[in-house]
Amino acid sequence: MLKKAADGSWTVIAAGPTTSIREEPFEAYGIRGIIGKGGMGPKTLAALKKHGAVYLHAIGGLAVVLGQCVTKVYRVHMFEELGPAEAMWQLEVKYFPAVITMDAHGESLHAKMEAESAAVAHRLMDANPARPK
Repeated sequence: MLKKAADGSWTVIAAGPTTSIREEPFEAYGIRGIIGKGGMGPKTLAALKKHGAVYLHAIGGLAVVLGQCVTKVYRVHMFEELGPAEAMWQLEVKYFPAVITMDAHGESLHAKMEAESAAVAHRLMDANPARPK
């Protein structure tokens, strides 16, 4: 949720992360950082590496708390075309609780956890004698 003042400045009231993968088409534009939830795909990982950028994972459901961490709105890009939720915001934040889960070195915590979880699931299913073969 946002509030625009008469002078054109913005106040962020709530800043909940969105499901990030739908923003993947915009990563090729040289964005230096993106905040979302759920991780993104290989196109984003390649763009992060190319532009020296990071993906920050924020916890969903904390929109008001996250909004309180925004100290300044510098600019908003593509507001008219995309609307407030999809526009690209340049923000200054303080004490913003987010974790880098995809980085400029090509590492993805999301991909690592998916692979590890799949391996455990397969071991558990293979160890289950009642599982049909």
